[in-house]
Amino acid sequence: MTQTTPKPSTTPETRRDRPAPVLQSPPPLTLHVGGMKCAGCVRAVETQIQQQPGVKSAVVNLVTEKATVEYDPEQANRADLAQAIADRLGQIGFSTDAVFSPATSDQQGEAIAPAALRQGESSSSTRPLAIATVLLGLSLIGHLKQFGWLTVPVISNIWFHSGLATLALIGPGRSILVDGWRGLRHNVPNMNTLVGLGMTTAYVTSMIALLFPRLGWDCFFDEPVMLVGFILLGRTLEQQARSQAAAALESLLSLKPTTARVLNASTAPLNFDAGETLSVDQVHPGQLIGVLPGEKIPVDGDIVQGRTTVNEAMLTGESMPVAKGVGDRVSAGSINQSGAIALTAARIGENTTLAQIINLVETAQTRKAPIQRLADTVAGYFTYGVMAIALVTFLFWYFVGTALFPEVLTLAAHPAHHATMAPGLEHLATPQTTSPLLLSLKLAIAVLVIACPCALGLATPTAILVGSGVGAERGLLIRGGDVLERACQIDTLVFDKTGTLTTGSPVVTDYRSLMDTVSPEDVLRWAAAVESGTRHPIAAAIRHAATEQALELPPAQDFQTEAGLGVMAQVGGRQMLLGTQSWLNQHQVAIAPQIQAEAQALTAQGKTPVYLAVSGTLAGLIAVQDSIREDAPATIAQLRQMGLRVVMMTGDQARVARAIAEPLGLPSADVFSEVRPDAKANAVEVLQAQGHRVAMVGDGINDAPALAQADVGISLHSGTDVAVETAEIVLMRDRLVDVVESIRLSRRVFGKIRQNLFWAFAYNIVGIPVAAGVLLPLFGVLLSPAAAGALMAFSSVSVVTNSLLLRRAS
Repeated sequence: MTQTTPKPSTTPETRRDRPAPVLQSPPPLTLHVGGMKCAGCVRAVETQIQQQPGVKSAVVNLVTEKATVEYDPEQANRADLAQAIADRLGQIGFSTDAVFSPATSDQQGEAIAPAALRQGESSSSTRPLAIATVLLGLSLIGHLKQFGWLTVPVISNIWFHSGLATLALIGPGRSILVDGWRGLRHNVPNMNTLVGLGMTTAYVTSMIALLFPRLGWDCFFDEPVMLVGFILLGRTLEQQARSQAAAALESLLSLKPTTARVLNASTAPLNFDAGETLSVDQVHPGQLIGVLPGEKIPVDGDIVQGRTTVNEAMLTGESMPVAKGVGDRVSAGSINQSGAIALTAARIGENTTLAQIINLVETAQTRKAPIQRLADTVAGYFTYGVMAIALVTFLFWYFVGTALFPEVLTLAAHPAHHATMAPGLEHLATPQTTSPLLLSLKLAIAVLVIACPCALGLATPTAILVGSGVGAERGLLIRGGDVLERACQIDTLVFDKTGTLTTGSPVVTDYRSLMDTVSPEDVLRWAAAVESGTRHPIAAAIRHAATEQALELPPAQDFQTEAGLGVMAQVGGRQMLLGTQSWLNQHQVAIAPQIQAEAQALTAQGKTPVYLAVSGTLAGLIAVQDSIREDAPATIAQLRQMGLRVVMMTGDQARVARAIAEPLGLPSADVFSEVRPDAKANAVEVLQAQGHRVAMVGDGINDAPALAQADVGISLHSGTDVAVETAEIVLMRDRLVDVVESIRLSRRVFGKIRQNLFWAFAYNIVGIPVAAGVLLPLFGVLLSPAAAGALMAFSSVSVVTNSLLLRRAS
């Protein structure tokens, strides 16, 4: 058995500066930012917000279209700051339609729910897409004659196609052009800038060819029409996928009750029909609330009348109803199923469990994973880089490429036949030729259009959005993408014993007197009196045993507690000590060898011996035992099968720790015994100094420092408020096996992030050179601007769709 007395590590780099999980004062300013299309937009918005006076930090999420702003209230007024940000973003083409905080009542201006915002955006995009689709259809009909199929009067005329292109640009494509130009003018180019440059170049070149036919240029008015259609179609599909990704948060928001039935507490019996229906925001703690069967419970509170069953699936993910009676706590948003109940409001508004869950999920979807820094860094220079590549492409083919490979002018001739070719891939073998200028322009346009910074921006946040939503549905509250990234890197899990691996509800199994003048009942009575001044599972077990025996406790005072050792108090004018052997040794209380042997026999049975000394003399011995959680052995086994090291940490003696560790299958090297509460964080730090990535699983106040020190802190929802607030993953179902699920989910989410980033980078690394014509001399492959636009739209949709596959994972 390994007994560890860890010393603080001298390597400060092992400690983490973790964002506080509790709400700051003042709460962050949350803005809805409309008009973001790519990672470059995200970077531009963050930069503009951070430049405002008083702003400490800004995090912008492309998927949720939210900006979370931390600011100094001494330097900036909340309302003025919101207006200043709105004005500045409006100048560069972004809108702040609402300032909202769905989980709380803290609002600036008129709040609009995220679902309503997305619905409005979806509606506003339907009409432009419909118009673009009609124009695209007419363009395709007009080109049927090129395949020898059908010649339609008027529609096949080149002037008609110029009109279609003009309508496409001034109609559904206008927003793309305006936004792209605005971004370029304010030195924050984005995806619309690239697409807009491509469409405008194609249109102007075609119009020159139409007006000055002697130049011999070809017209390709179909390119702007197709570009607008494909881009808008891709964005519509992407928006729908984003809405699916945000479904978990929307379902949580829909659970928020809006009204409560306030009862008159002075009437007996309570009259539910006479209750006054008020808005939930008007309810105050302490008021009596009536809830009928089938209604949502409006606030967190304690039942004072009635019995019922409650559906708490929204909190825990478990569909089985839970029986509730007088004295039980119920949570806002859960559904009262079978009986009328009256409860006393305890927590309302933003303090309810549901509101805190919503806040946690929102925070999780906002906080970025460190891996996203790579995408953000690339996105900051992406648009400039693409425009530079497009310029180089044009100059190369115009001045060098067509001279080196003159045959490409024939291969790239404007097609009059494509019946045997794949859409957008032109492999021509006719004597027609095109001019170097037109070929260079086509290739440059294709480069501008195919580049997709949007995929880079969506790669990480969509996976985090879906993953955090899936976790919430399964009773796993994960505080952010950074937590998911650290969780998937964990190689060691440290479990607190009491209340985590065990039920946390120990019972007294043995108690006896060690003095002739003291009865066993006196030992239990005095011990309970001493423990009345502390809050600990062992103390609760001793007090409960005394209550069951109906023992009257003498008054106690002058309590002194030493965490992990014991308690000292004055009981009936005598000094009494209760605690471990080390505690009594510190106070020079002798323990006979035969008593020590008896205590060792108890510890071998998995029981914890507690000594009682009266006025410096050993007076009694009490044994307390805690039972192992039913799912603890399976949890440990599964974690070890996943290749993780599992460590148990306890303040118990080595023999007690061994008795708990053996049925769990833990080797002695992975059991840290006699670890005092204040040394738990040091023990975690020692493991980190050895190169381990550590997750700490605990539930008590004394676990909070270790939870904060660990790379990832995991707490059961039934744990203390301090532990829950400190932890970064909260297990709402209070099932230990959910530790396994949280690690698996983090690995799946991060796997999706890696896949998305690989696709986003690979797409651009491969697509841009192909669009620039690297395959044209050898293979005769030319990617048209329209095909490039379709591929760009597909790239963004594929990233979001891949993230949505997390919902189907087991």
